[in-house]
Amino acid sequence: MTKKTHWETVYQTKSPDEVSWYQPTPTLSIELITSCSSSKEAEIIDVGGGASTFVDTLLEKGYRHLTVLDLSATALERSKQRLANKADSVEWYVDDITEFKAPKRYDVWHDRAVFHFLTDKHEREKYKAVLNKSVKSGGHVIVAAFAIGGATKCSGLDVEQYDAQKLESELGENFTLIEQRNENHITPLGNSQLFGYYLFRKK
Repeated sequence: MTKKTHWETVYQTKSPDEVSWYQPTPTLSIELITSCSSSKEAEIIDVGGGASTFVDTLLEKGYRHLTVLDLSATALERSKQRLANKADSVEWYVDDITEFKAPKRYDVWHDRAVFHFLTDKHEREKYKAVLNKSVKSGGHVIVAAFAIGGATKCSGLDVEQYDAQKLESELGENFTLIEQRNENHITPLGNSQLFGYYLFRKK
């Protein structure tokens, strides 16, 4: 089964609030966005946004230049239906982030739970190449990933665990770690998942 088929199946068989990564309110992501980009004119991309309400919250807070990317067309369609007319003010891309050719450069790159699925080094290198091309100098990168000692699988797939040192080493010298937050995410089934949130600045 291809990655795309896997994620299309997930979103075709589960509602957005049934998937393990569902958050009623993306509190930490919003706090980090606010801390690094108070300008409502910031270009923000949500990588692997799926059917998350993260974009809804950003729109409510007045951010005007939003992009959402996901491998699943079904997931993005659910977000568009939920947002109704507001969806027209968002740029939507169905694509694999390791193959994405960004039409612009972004002030903020937000990735909650995509990078940790890249267990293959070659895929991580491709992701980092896209990241480096897509984020402005002085821009910010937020990556949330399973913490060391946390889950080893998600949605039936193996994941890579990270702490600050490991992720900073992985992203390379172009990115400086500014802040780290920890989260004990509770899934819709009541299970606990340890996450780390990492805010970087691109040199």
